[in-house]
Amino acid sequence: MVGMTLSYEARKQLYLRLLMAPALLLMAGLIVFPAFYAIALSLTNEALLGFAARDSSFVGLRNFTRLFTDPLFWNSLKVTLIFVIGSAVIGQFAFGLLSALCLRRPIRFKAIFNSIIVLPNAVPEMVVGFIWISMYATGEYGTLNRIVGWFGVEPQQWLFSFPLMAIIIVNTWRGIAFAMILLTSGLESIPKDVYEAAKVDGATDRQIFFRITLPMLMPTIFLYMFVSTVTTFAIFGLVYTLSRGGPANSTEIIGIYIYNQSFTAFQLGYGAAVAVVSLVISMLIGVFYVRALKVKI
Repeated sequence: MVGMTLSYEARKQLYLRLLMAPALLLMAGLIVFPAFYAIALSLTNEALLGFAARDSSFVGLRNFTRLFTDPLFWNSLKVTLIFVIGSAVIGQFAFGLLSALCLRRPIRFKAIFNSIIVLPNAVPEMVVGFIWISMYATGEYGTLNRIVGWFGVEPQQWLFSFPLMAIIIVNTWRGIAFAMILLTSGLESIPKDVYEAAKVDGATDRQIFFRITLPMLMPTIFLYMFVSTVTTFAIFGLVYTLSRGGPANSTEIIGIYIYNQSFTAFQLGYGAAVAVVSLVISMLIGVFYVRALKVKI
């Protein structure tokens, strides 16, 4: 019997490994191998044009030395942090939490409200970019200019006058649904008898929100912040469609900086070095949030 039990367990483990094999192979081919290849490439002077394109050589940490003394890199990092904090940490979270709280109340046309919130998240980045290009179009025929014109405001060049803020608004609009869905699940996990006991004790709605809802929602909030921060840090298509990183590098997030150095300046080795630093920053953010998630509320 023992032998048969061990044989069954062994077959079960083998079966589970076979089921996991396709996913592991995809991860190895699409994540692990590109990461190690980028690290190897960052130590060379690989290029798309010139002598280095024909015969690249090992340059050690020269690309990283150049990177940390490049003001454009620090500008892209600053722009990325503002973009992430403004759209993911503040904008999407605030509107997502507000939407989740509204859904808990008996409101009319709830299905329509849900559709309006969720629909932007189903639209690809590039399509969202083109939609908002028409919204931000200059002149009196731009959608946003026509709206503000009803209030006597002169037509604006939104992507030139307020470039980073305009893009933060677009990404906030696009990501509200994810925040709403995740925070709604967190709100539903809070026991209802806790609220009933608080109301019996005479707690106000404000006290219930700040002393019960928010503290018990903190694990879900940290989980949302982790996923949203890392994914927003890696955004490329939306910003590239809207502004190409301009004007004057004011919206050049780190993804666009990597693209410009690799495929506009044709310096693949240097672009790979920036990508490696970006990966390390994302991993540090991940470690911070994973440790925060272990905090017991």
